[in-house]
Amino acid sequence: METIFTRRSIREYESKKVEPEKIDKMLRAAMQAPSAGNQQPWEFIVVEDQERLLKLSEVGPYAGMLAKAPLGIIVLGNLDNLRFPVYWEQDLGAATQNLLLQAADDGLGAVWIGVAPLKERENLITEMVGLPEHVRPFCMIAIGYPDEGQKNYFNDRFDKDRIYYETYQR
Repeated sequence: METIFTRRSIREYESKKVEPEKIDKMLRAAMQAPSAGNQQPWEFIVVEDQERLLKLSEVGPYAGMLAKAPLGIIVLGNLDNLRFPVYWEQDLGAATQNLLLQAADDGLGAVWIGVAPLKERENLITEMVGLPEHVRPFCMIAIGYPDEGQKNYFNDRFDKDRIYYETYQR
């Protein structure tokens, strides 16, 4: 599980396309995530068209890297038939993390771009890609081969002062 310790947000990419088998593997990893009551509300839009990626890069102030990424994935929540509606965002968070870890494991760089719960961003994406009312955008992910100077590497974030046992007291 070394990938958990070396994955980081990569925002600059080579122009090289991501192979279809790697895209498939990332999507398969995402769909292996746990979900509340096994409701699996996830759906995905794979975007490789540069004009569409450019438009998506304008959705919010932190989406700019999509303009130069060879691949973007929009993570969606299908709200129809949810057994536990309050947990759909948690389900998609787990799916997104799985996707990011698989990308890093395959030598790719990726970054999670927040969308939900910001209605303005959700509405822009909904309009751009023609989502029905029961499907909501959760996040976008920019993906590609890391540009020179951008790599996944170990950055120790462990902090024992954030761990408590039994109660929130030292």
